[in-house]
Amino acid sequence: MAAHGEPAQPAVTATVTTTNGGHRSALNFPDYRRSVAFKYVKRGYTFLMSYVLTIALVPLAGMLLLELVNMHRTGELTRLVGVAKQTDLTFNLVTVIATIAALMGVVISYYILRTRPVYLVDFQVYRAPDSWMATYTRFMAGSRKCGRFTDEALEFQEKIMTRSGLGQETYLPPAVQTVPPECTMENARKEFEMVVFPIIEELLQRTGVHPKQIGVLVLNCSLFNPTPSLTAMIINKFKMRSSILSYNLAGMGCSASPISIDLAKQLLQLHPSTYALVVSTENITQNWYFGNDRDKLLPNCLFRVGGAAILLSNRRRDAWRSKYELMHTVRTHLGAKDEAYSCIFQMEDSERNIGVRLTKELFAVAGEALKINVTTLGPLVLPLSEQLLFFFNLVARKVFGYRGKPYIPDFKLAFDKVCIHTGGRAVIDEIERQLQLTNDMVEPSRAALYRYGNVSSASIWYVLAYLESFNGMRRGDRIWQMGFGSGFKCNSAVWRANRNFKCLHQAWEGFNLEEMRAHLASLPNHHNKKGS
Repeated sequence: MAAHGEPAQPAVTATVTTTNGGHRSALNFPDYRRSVAFKYVKRGYTFLMSYVLTIALVPLAGMLLLELVNMHRTGELTRLVGVAKQTDLTFNLVTVIATIAALMGVVISYYILRTRPVYLVDFQVYRAPDSWMATYTRFMAGSRKCGRFTDEALEFQEKIMTRSGLGQETYLPPAVQTVPPECTMENARKEFEMVVFPIIEELLQRTGVHPKQIGVLVLNCSLFNPTPSLTAMIINKFKMRSSILSYNLAGMGCSASPISIDLAKQLLQLHPSTYALVVSTENITQNWYFGNDRDKLLPNCLFRVGGAAILLSNRRRDAWRSKYELMHTVRTHLGAKDEAYSCIFQMEDSERNIGVRLTKELFAVAGEALKINVTTLGPLVLPLSEQLLFFFNLVARKVFGYRGKPYIPDFKLAFDKVCIHTGGRAVIDEIERQLQLTNDMVEPSRAALYRYGNVSSASIWYVLAYLESFNGMRRGDRIWQMGFGSGFKCNSAVWRANRNFKCLHQAWEGFNLEEMRAHLASLPNHHNKKGS
């Protein structure tokens, strides 16, 4: 995570390295008391005033309690009750005062204890230039020309590509497609800048939010984490304020976007009237595998360039213009189990080539994680009728020995739209089967895989962009985003649409849906079912 500076202390001695590489020792930090900028004092009072009600109530409650104790000790409280019993008017007056006080206490407690809403104001996904396009032919030509793969490895890659569910218009960064590849730190930074900076700029421009209004910045990128951090690159580019709370999440895998949303949600509960910017991306340039182990070649065939920027707000006045309100986040982590921890693992092969290994236990682990996550999510979203059917079935099997099949709740009754992580064609098919979803509900995820490939944690936002572009949203629609990733984790976020709208995202302009359907129908073992 990106670190934030502690409050400055006067006359602190430290060793400092200068920007030009020079070295100085025993330097004194400036005494902060000699140069205090008014804007920082104002910021401190602004923060204090946001909690003035809570701060004022504590001593007030203490004073009232002490006064009551003193009145009881001197006998005044007993005499007051006696007079109230003898005089109806006085008793009624005391009753009215007590009632008003209790009512005020309830109202004040409500405002103090209520959860702040978290709104999704808007989001933006990245569409790379056509020069980055990686057709099957171009992908295989680059793999052959680089001279790093054996004939068997090339044949394996070609086989995976033709059956992957990816189309001919996915994107790879230039550094990977040049011959020979130039997978340097500099090119990796360039890829990040070209993907992330434009979508943030477009998002802030469209929503009318100035970069200095952003109070929270959360970024997740699993495999590329330079110094300074990626969040620092964003802060530097957009000149964000020095008090911003920034968090750089690394190594969290393809399920990291709901984690970032959950972290931002928790921070927005603590900081009133705040905007949070969440960025989800993955970097391909320095994470291309140049070895010949099949279990590490799969990511080369599936992972592609993508990124998403999401603007959240806890300001109630943003409700009218926001697209969604966050209802639930549910996180499941199976890292305590060895097979789950190691099923997606970055490591070196026998020739010291670094890659991400996918083991054969992956599907079993993913199924277990999905089961736990869905079980946790069910009571929050399912209608009462489905919960009762599930409960009675469980009691019948566990208590009375009923040998029938476990009852799978109908999640079609809980959600109107579903955004499945585009980890692969088999992943989407299996979730469709296990949750008994319709083809119409999973087709947006298949479309995202076909058009953009596996763009890691950002994939669920490409699916949501598809839904907004082609299906539109109606006020009250419930959307379920689910992601799977290394660790092993399964994470969910549930949103509710705030209004009716339909908007075409640039990422989906010119998409040919019928061409995708024809391509998928031609693949072996395709779940070609009619939507219902």
